Amino acid sequence: MSEHCCGCGKTMDVAALEARQRRVLRAVLAINALTFLMMLAAAWLSHSSSLLSGSLDNLGDALTYALSLAVVGASMRAKAWVALFKGLLILGAAVAVGAQIVWRLLHPATPLFEGMGVAGALNLAANGVCLWLLSPYRNGDINLASAWECSRNDIFEGCAVLLAALAVWAFGAGWPDLLIASCLLVLFLRSAGRVLGAALREVRAVRPAS
Repeated sequence: MSEHCCGCGKTMDVAALEARQRRVLRAVLAINALTFLMMLAAAWLSHSSSLLSGSLDNLGDALTYALSLAVVGASMRAKAWVALFKGLLILGAAVAVGAQIVWRLLHPATPLFEGMGVAGALNLAANGVCLWLLSPYRNGDINLASAWECSRNDIFEGCAVLLAALAVWAFGAGWPDLLIASCLLVLFLRSAGRVLGAALREVRAVRPAS
């Protein structure tokens, strides 16, 4: 009887944990979807590559959180394959940022630092909330750990955008914006490498024996 109750307790604990994970993922998904739209509009109006990279990052994060939500409670094999796809999304964001940098080099313009600053501050605040929500799960399974990795990148990205806005104001030129966008490109590439590496290790570990 005690063993049966113990089993029920474990089942209830797992169900409660998965319910908390779903609530957190729904919240960060909604935040990133809204900040993507805000950052995209600000990037268009401000002619800022760093803001555009931030908006693409938020879009990728929204997709990442949607995928994470879909596999809460799924098998480790499913979570590993989804984490692999998340790494590819981060890599895709890096490619898009690189293409935007090249386009700006061919079509130089000085961004509007006011729009960069306001959008960057709002984005950083939203990213801080997401990181706080996900931090309790950062050492859990690969599903939530990879979501936390994306959120941590967002903090660096938010600080970088504010630094870019300050430098554009100080120098009255567009090169600081491109410099920060290039640094974000490197950050995305490194993050993609970490997520893909961890996902590949998980895929190999849970591969069915032939």
